[in-house]
Amino acid sequence: MYRRAYVLLIGVATLMGSLAVLTAISLDKNLVDPEGFLGPSWLRLPMLVFGALLLDMLPRIIWYARLKPKASVQVFKDRWHSHWNRERITLVVMGLVCFYITYVSYRNLKSFLPEAMGLKKYDRQLHILDQALFFGHEPALVLHDLLGTGIVAHVLSTIYLWFLPMVPLVLTAWLIWSRNISFGYWFATSQCLAWSLGTASYYALPTLGPGFEYTWLYQDLDNTGTTQLMDALNTGRENVYWGGIEGAVQSVAGFASLHTAITLLVALMAQYTIRIRWVHWALWTNFGLTIIATLYFGWHYVADDIAGIAIALISFYLGGLASGQKFERHGLSSHPTTTTSRVPVEENRPRPTKKSGAPAA
Repeated sequence: MYRRAYVLLIGVATLMGSLAVLTAISLDKNLVDPEGFLGPSWLRLPMLVFGALLLDMLPRIIWYARLKPKASVQVFKDRWHSHWNRERITLVVMGLVCFYITYVSYRNLKSFLPEAMGLKKYDRQLHILDQALFFGHEPALVLHDLLGTGIVAHVLSTIYLWFLPMVPLVLTAWLIWSRNISFGYWFATSQCLAWSLGTASYYALPTLGPGFEYTWLYQDLDNTGTTQLMDALNTGRENVYWGGIEGAVQSVAGFASLHTAITLLVALMAQYTIRIRWVHWALWTNFGLTIIATLYFGWHYVADDIAGIAIALISFYLGGLASGQKFERHGLSSHPTTTTSRVPVEENRPRPTKKSGAPAA
């Protein structure tokens, strides 16, 4: 059975890349590499693939071979032949490359928002909806009064900022160590879909977020890494919108919350593909605290988080179908239908023998 995830992964990356290029041309802008401090893209992609291999091999060489040259070579060979087959290498390379193209295109399309969509924003409407949902109160102030604005601010800031390194780390982990190849494709495909749908939501309903539009609601918060990040992003937006500084990137967009979408997606993937219970609890807790942090610091409105949940569920389900997962119990559980791109799991199972003339199942 040919893996439909190949087509979806490459298709999403191609679509996002094409949209970024066409938008840049129409706005007479240059595409920028938002992570350029890591080196040029032509060098970074091979480094990402090599880094994934190193991340898998080095701990084994240290643990099993104690860094002894002869033993290290044997450990490397054994792991290479048992794990790094053509299927795994294809998954790692395709997953990292397609995600990288999708993510860089997302960052550029997000940066183009001020020029592409102008000054029209829908913050007022979503703010009114927030007040209605909280019976006339501000969600942020309710959380500030309930949780305080001191040490809790630093805890939630750490949770929110953890998102930045988490995204590439968890993707790489699923690509390298997923016990079934299809799980790696499931996660990579779902990730690309989520970032793409998030980009579409920015253009469908442009907002800044309450922390940028209603700054006075957040003046009592302790100075944290998250508040510093918000100040830096606001400066970047002004540089793009008003300063016209070449190479500047703006990263302010409220609807929908991709922090919510991606943390939920990670929790769902762990729930469906990992058997370790404490990992489930840790990632579901991270998802819940991330939602609180989005409202607490003013990154998002309630509607942004609801839309982020919808994006995660859609991406998770479509990625599962594309990678050969079969959902059961109304989608509450699943099992893979393939171990490789061409060999269905069912074909590996022994066939029952005939007994007493009865037909085989």
